[in-house]
Amino acid sequence: MDSFNYEIHEYKAGFARTPIKSIREVPLTIHLNGKEVVTLLCTAKHPEYLAIGFLKSDAFLSSPDQITDMTVRDLGDRLLAEVETCHDPWKNRVLERSITSGCGKGTNFGRNTATISKRRVNGNVKVTPEQILSLAKQLHERSTLYNATRGCHNSSLCTPDEMLLFREDIGRHNAIDMICGQCFLDDVSVDDKLIVSTGRIASEILLKVIRIGVPILASTAVATSFSVELARKTGITLIGNIKDDSFWVYNDNKRIIGF
Repeated sequence: MDSFNYEIHEYKAGFARTPIKSIREVPLTIHLNGKEVVTLLCTAKHPEYLAIGFLKSDAFLSSPDQITDMTVRDLGDRLLAEVETCHDPWKNRVLERSITSGCGKGTNFGRNTATISKRRVNGNVKVTPEQILSLAKQLHERSTLYNATRGCHNSSLCTPDEMLLFREDIGRHNAIDMICGQCFLDDVSVDDKLIVSTGRIASEILLKVIRIGVPILASTAVATSFSVELARKTGITLIGNIKDDSFWVYNDNKRIIGF
């Protein structure tokens, strides 16, 4: 169940009872080799991809072969994802805490942006402005949960011509992590793909996309200055503020045809 029905009072030149749908919110706690990593708030859709995507984007995992077992248990009021690996993911890690722009008190384990910014995203996919606008339109058309609840973000993994994966969740981070997790587990090639998403492109979003290696990130919202600088250092093509007939290009790297 993605949403729940409620009756509320809506004010429109007076108060009236109105039925609405409210998006589901469930805690998902991730344990790694018996140790708690984090609790994410999500819709409970695709929890296995979300858990692995989070661990991958936070550099706990570098290869699917490291995973020896994974179970997701429904505990009624929450979900528990238990992941076991053949390596020590906690070795030489320093616990860092930062207040992120999207998640309140975020916890980053050894995420070294100085090191990540030295990476180069080398995928050579080519996309036209018309394809970018078309994919953003398709993202909106598939956003049935958002249209019903106004309470979620959406992300999609695409080729220039079609949408391959579509994920939606209460957090834009979760929607991206689910895509990263599925690509990681299913060995999906991403150097010829792009991600089209909703929500502000803050640095933590861009870091997730850089880690998985997708060369183009496009959003219907805008990017922060840190994200723009990271995109220009790593060579990722960064597009934002997509409207019906326009968008902004923060960094291209010769992937947008006609730019």
